[in-house]
Amino acid sequence: MATRHSRSAARLMMAPAVVLLLGWMLVPLVMTLWFSFRKYLPLRGGDLGWVGFDNYASFIRSSAFWPSVQVTLTLVVGVLAITLVVGVLLALLLDQPMWGQGIVRILVIAPFFVMPTVSALVWKNIMMDPNNGFLGHLWRAVGLQPIDWLSQASMGSIILIVSWEWLPFATLILLTALQSLDSEQMEAAEMDGAGPLARFGFITLPHLGRAITVVILIQTIFLLSIFAEIFVTTGGAFGTRTLTYLIYQRVLESQNVGLGSAGGVYAIILANIVAIFLMRIVGKNLDA
Repeated sequence: MATRHSRSAARLMMAPAVVLLLGWMLVPLVMTLWFSFRKYLPLRGGDLGWVGFDNYASFIRSSAFWPSVQVTLTLVVGVLAITLVVGVLLALLLDQPMWGQGIVRILVIAPFFVMPTVSALVWKNIMMDPNNGFLGHLWRAVGLQPIDWLSQASMGSIILIVSWEWLPFATLILLTALQSLDSEQMEAAEMDGAGPLARFGFITLPHLGRAITVVILIQTIFLLSIFAEIFVTTGGAFGTRTLTYLIYQRVLESQNVGLGSAGGVYAIILANIVAIFLMRIVGKNLDA
């Protein structure tokens, strides 16, 4: 049992890391809040003084604000749906004994280590380009007119690209959880006459509940701030402008750091609302 002295020593040793982490989190947040109440134009006079909530009002009155929130949430839901469904299927497949299983697992996980900018460029130029891309050649091979994916099916294309990046992460988490499933329980269910679908629905899927919750929470945190893929592919055009990209555009167009900071506060509020919703709806699985 830990004594009072040992607990005090542990707190003392952890203190520098805690202080550094708090500073790492709080300093940018405090600076964002400070600039959001000021008119700060670094290329046109610098700090022009206190403006109160004018930046917040200007940002939310923009005709692009609510559409960008809708696009952000659509992107999150679409990517989560694809990565969870396909991730479960891939985890079930990779859990089966097969020749070259280790190599297959490495190939499945490999896209997660590719930089978002690089993967977006690969999809844009090698896969989705209507003239020289693989999909364009495939469409012509079957007698169809190639599709300009990033303009004609822009939102679906972005969701596909981001899903390809995050699918390995979901598959890895789900596969790890699947391998901890008691094989004797599955054998007993099979002996009792339960078919494959019944075993999946009543044993496998409930067992994956905690892993699915972890995947949803972690991916949502990162998906709310997607930027590089949109910057490289559509540039926010064709209905793909997320809240993060809108903040970037507003700062770039107006050179007003205060306006962008107000948008950043809105993004923080949105992220917290989504996080609270997820913790209440699906986060309770972590306590099960």
